[in-house]
Amino acid sequence: MRGTPAEREVPLGIWALGDDDALVGGLSGHTWAGWLHVALLWVAPGARGAGLGGRLLARAEAVALAERGCRNSRLETWDFQAPSFYEKQGYTVVCAIPDYPEGTTEYTLTKRLG
Repeated sequence: MRGTPAEREVPLGIWALGDDDALVGGLSGHTWAGWLHVALLWVAPGARGAGLGGRLLARAEAVALAERGCRNSRLETWDFQAPSFYEKQGYTVVCAIPDYPEGTTEYTLTKRLG
């Protein structure tokens, strides 16, 4: 029987500050077993539409690839959030769970890095 790798998850956080040094966006996740797992990507309403979300995601992917040797990335999102945003960033839907919760679909997306 084969188990999971013994290595531990290593947290990864990327933050964006506005001109007034206020937090306007961020990404939280971890790396483990050659994968980046994006748990949360957030951009303040006033900072949306300028590409910040894509830059935060690209920075996390670059750190995961260059500094942590990750070759893949994964994340989850719901149909009312941003599946099309992630597809534009090169992610592919690999799983859809309908009615999770009821009336909502959750998607798992992955991307090959590098």
